[in-house]
Amino acid sequence: MLQLARREFLGGVAAAGLLGGCKVGNQQVKPGAELPKQLSDMAEQMLAEYPENATILGIATGAREPLAHRLTDRTAEGRAALAEAARARLSQLKSLDLSDLGVPANLDAAVALSAHEITDEGYRFPYGDVVNLDPNIGYRNTPYVVNQLAGAFIEIPDFLSSRHTVATTADAEAYADRVEGYVKALDGETDRMAHDRGIGVVAPDFVLDKAIAVISGGAAQKPDETTLVSSISKSVAKAGLDPKIVERVRQTVTTGVLPALHRQADELKRHRAVAKSDAGAWHLPDGDAYYAWALKAGTTTNRSPDDIHQLGLEQVKAIQTRMETIMAKQGMTGGTVGERMAALGKDPSQLYPNTAAGREQLLAYLNDRVADVRGRLPQAFATLVPGKLIIKRVPPEIEAGAPGGYASAGSIDGKVPGQYYINLRDTAEWPRFSLPTLTYHEGIPGHVWQGEYANRMALIRSMLAFNAYSEGWALYAEQLADELGVYADDPMGQLGYLQSSSFRACRLVVDTGLHAKRWTRDRAIDWFVSTNGDDRNSVTGEVDRYCSMPGQACGYKVGHLEIVRLRDKAKAALGPKYDLRKFDDAVVLGGSVPMTLLETVIDRYIAANR
Repeated sequence: MLQLARREFLGGVAAAGLLGGCKVGNQQVKPGAELPKQLSDMAEQMLAEYPENATILGIATGAREPLAHRLTDRTAEGRAALAEAARARLSQLKSLDLSDLGVPANLDAAVALSAHEITDEGYRFPYGDVVNLDPNIGYRNTPYVVNQLAGAFIEIPDFLSSRHTVATTADAEAYADRVEGYVKALDGETDRMAHDRGIGVVAPDFVLDKAIAVISGGAAQKPDETTLVSSISKSVAKAGLDPKIVERVRQTVTTGVLPALHRQADELKRHRAVAKSDAGAWHLPDGDAYYAWALKAGTTTNRSPDDIHQLGLEQVKAIQTRMETIMAKQGMTGGTVGERMAALGKDPSQLYPNTAAGREQLLAYLNDRVADVRGRLPQAFATLVPGKLIIKRVPPEIEAGAPGGYASAGSIDGKVPGQYYINLRDTAEWPRFSLPTLTYHEGIPGHVWQGEYANRMALIRSMLAFNAYSEGWALYAEQLADELGVYADDPMGQLGYLQSSSFRACRLVVDTGLHAKRWTRDRAIDWFVSTNGDDRNSVTGEVDRYCSMPGQACGYKVGHLEIVRLRDKAKAALGPKYDLRKFDDAVVLGGSVPMTLLETVIDRYIAANR
């Protein structure tokens, strides 16, 4: 396992000397008893800026109830206000002396400082979306305001149907208010897209083709066919509420939402008229600098594209060596690892029928895997959480451009469970051997599991997430499941796990290849398919994702390797006192942090357990 030197990890915290106790800024302020209140106030500001999260966390009640009626401002003016608010909080955080990170509030402030520094740097580019401080979509910084994976149409209807509970008249009115706010969000994005087109920020033609298909498909729906109307109709009927609110939503969709989607589709077509097939961020204004920032935001490191590219190549080689050993035992010989995995992926015994019944069978298998791993978790954690989880199909109206799987944690109050989505546009993309590891990644003990620990932290920590930590943890969760014996009688499943790990290593090569080495889309797809043996349609969607969200996909393997490095460090330091359960507790109870601060968290765990 290639180890990453600590000096390579970022975080304004380390850069500012906070880990060594250096002073910060010209006017250093020593944190005191008031710091938790300051951080709480910042959290409330961020809830007001990103009000969807009050609903997601289950805290849009009492004085926060008005937030349940609002959505994040996606207009140009709203973006400017978000940037200015982040800059003001950053100035406040920089004034603090956080040298003693043994104080919990100091660590919380250091985490907030790092998040705000990355955000402020991103806002210095006059295009795209900077969403680091929005825990709902904070993983998906993008230079293109609307694309096949990001934008109001992708995010808001699903949020309203799956997270905005309608049990009372007040809930229904808040829903209706948010549907009206959705119109403003769509038009705000459209205006920003027009601005970005004027400065030469246009997505690749193949990305636009997918985005146009998704948005045009939404615009062509009849009002009652939309998720917005169908969801409120079901909820109102179930709760026995006055159906007049449904008519209000239907009218907003008819006269507001659908015309706004048409306007957005038209703007996307104007982009398409001038688009090229250049896949990488290098074609953007100041594109190399933008990619450097995106890579920093995605990995919380200062590692260069060349360094990350080489890391990916080394990791692919190491992982596939292990796969070779398993294949030999199973009599899988002849051809490259990628060719053999491609053949296995087409084996009829590994495929579910591409029918409604086949999809139900696949979902039942996923739930069975969750039940199995739950029984093993006491071996890996001393502190357990309920791990409430629902497994869902990606909504069909957005599945064409959506990733293969994704998840979101449950609410703080436990009323809304974690939700794990799998894209079932074609069951051939999910041979049976590939499914367990995806489930451990997205569900338990991956994202949904880790999210329940985050919900127990101070509010500002529940709201701050770092891509390399969260995705690194999810990859570590895949490894943990393997170590807990889930594949003891399933060598094909273990191959699926290793192919998934190799897949994440391939991402390092392809993302940097596209954005720093000027690979074409076709070259990236061909290299990925031949190297790892994945389904070509699935890989095409993945590569298009990297084009739309530069740097994000590199956080997975970089974060995973750092967690493993720190586990090895803890084993060496503690010897016979090392306990896997306590190490895993330290990682999840320490919360989402940039990589530098993760080492600080583990150093504290080591010191406490010597």
